[in-house]
Amino acid sequence: MKIAILKNQENAYLFTVLNDNKFYTCPSISTLTDAFHLTMVEFRKRIESNVGLEVNGELIAPIAPEIELWGAGVTYLRSRDARKEESGVPDVYQRVYEAERPELFYKGNARRTRGTNSPIGIRYDSAASVPEPEVAIFINRHKEIIGYSICNDVTARSMEGENPLYLSQAKIYVGSAALGPYMLPSWLIPSPAETTISAKIIRDGKSVWGASTSLASLNRSLSDLVDYLFRCQEFPDGVILSTGTGIVPPLEIALAHGDIVEISVAGIGTLSNTVVTIPESPL
Repeated sequence: MKIAILKNQENAYLFTVLNDNKFYTCPSISTLTDAFHLTMVEFRKRIESNVGLEVNGELIAPIAPEIELWGAGVTYLRSRDARKEESGVPDVYQRVYEAERPELFYKGNARRTRGTNSPIGIRYDSAASVPEPEVAIFINRHKEIIGYSICNDVTARSMEGENPLYLSQAKIYVGSAALGPYMLPSWLIPSPAETTISAKIIRDGKSVWGASTSLASLNRSLSDLVDYLFRCQEFPDGVILSTGTGIVPPLEIALAHGDIVEISVAGIGTLSNTVVTIPESPL
């Protein structure tokens, strides 16, 4: 069982449950926002007992207009090392990796977030950009983790490396986030060691980079990240948090226009996106 958001031929967005490779409506939940308003107990009860009609449509990113996407940084040892390698001020990454308070930042919203098979972007003014394969957690308004998905937190690496104060420009731009393809209910997620995360960059039909890790390598607990995210913040419709990457390409690898990035997480599926260069004036 997985949750998917579909767009049908009438451009309506449907909250669906995926069972045996077929999509079904859930009569008691109309939208993803509705799901985020429920407690974990009620959410599970409704999707397990209220199967509606079979429907078809285009898979889109599992995020609603009311729900924000946030990110966590330097939560894996590999991420800390990579940030130190590429930064002119490496000490800040060592300090946040060891600190009690995590790095948290706003990443985007529904309009900025791409679904599987949609193009992701690299900035025209960044010398090097990389994918950041991550597990995303879906947190309801009651601060409960109700599901898991895959996020590609695309980053203009050379821009952030030049100065950490450029983080928002390196992280937040057209096509800088992809999410999906599904949300896996939290009670179905494998153990952290079994929740393997793998990624590869495909160029001209050949893999030019690949790596893997698991959720067990996360340096912080998910409950700790949720606690800090909700401090002095309001998320009346819930929030999605991408929990950081444990897979970072080496410095000689950078995304190029036309590449395909594939990120797979055990139990969830594969998020696939083609890379495009974002011009100075996208519109």
